[in-house]
Amino acid sequence: MTQKFEHRIDDYTERVNRCLEAALPPASVAPERLHEAMRYAVFNGGKRVRPLLAYATGECLGIDARFLDAPAVAIELIHAFSLVHDDLPAMDDDVLRRGKPTVHIQYDEATAILAADALQPLAFGILANLEGVAADARIELVRLVADACGSVGMTGGQSIDLAAEGEELSARELEHMYSLKTGALIHAAIVSACIVCDGLPQEKTAALDNFGSSIGIAFQIKDDILDVEGETHVIGKPAGADQRLDKATYPSLFGLERSRQRCAELLDSALANLEVFGDDAASLEWLARFIVERGQ
Repeated sequence: MTQKFEHRIDDYTERVNRCLEAALPPASVAPERLHEAMRYAVFNGGKRVRPLLAYATGECLGIDARFLDAPAVAIELIHAFSLVHDDLPAMDDDVLRRGKPTVHIQYDEATAILAADALQPLAFGILANLEGVAADARIELVRLVADACGSVGMTGGQSIDLAAEGEELSARELEHMYSLKTGALIHAAIVSACIVCDGLPQEKTAALDNFGSSIGIAFQIKDDILDVEGETHVIGKPAGADQRLDKATYPSLFGLERSRQRCAELLDSALANLEVFGDDAASLEWLARFIVERGQ
């Protein structure tokens, strides 16, 4: 494609939003309050980074975007589910998300829990009903997302994060937590395209696997930096929240300069893995740089 990926972002964002709109139950259908809260959790101004990574990987591999709609939607629903739970008083107790009241503030705590709980099975139903790909690929997609959001993925990472408050972690321990808490879903968005792509050589599968791992950790370190340096009205959530909760983060443990340096190292590693694709990886390269350089 001759047009730069940044000029296609709006089209992809509109695409996944249409798919999310079709997937979510209407707010007019009973139970209305629950369905309204589910939609509020999903349509709250997110950048749709995970779907964009799925579509960009599809461009890299020459996959029609229609085969990536289901994984893109499913992973975004899982992401929304996780944010609702993360914001609860029992977790991070946040009142703002993307500049708007969090779901438990806008509605109530019980409704927030139920809304998040309903988003998760909806995601797996969408993957199971994906048309146009082989049954074994659908099963592999379900397994991929289940692992990414379970106790060996996102949920496990959140558990480690809560247990690590006020603790001193090594860089290796911290990055392991990040690879689960944040990296797992980002990695899944990229690998989902590999599963849909029939006959992808192992060398290229491994390259995208490594790319996803590196950029997932970089994403969370950048979030840590923005929590220190960003302003609430810009980052969409209360600045300095990590420090107030005594979170184990890269800046708190190793300082801002080392955090920036590690982000740059991970970006270099991620981009090196894309060299095997040549110019076909231009979209992924742009997104990787955006992830690390956003807010600058």
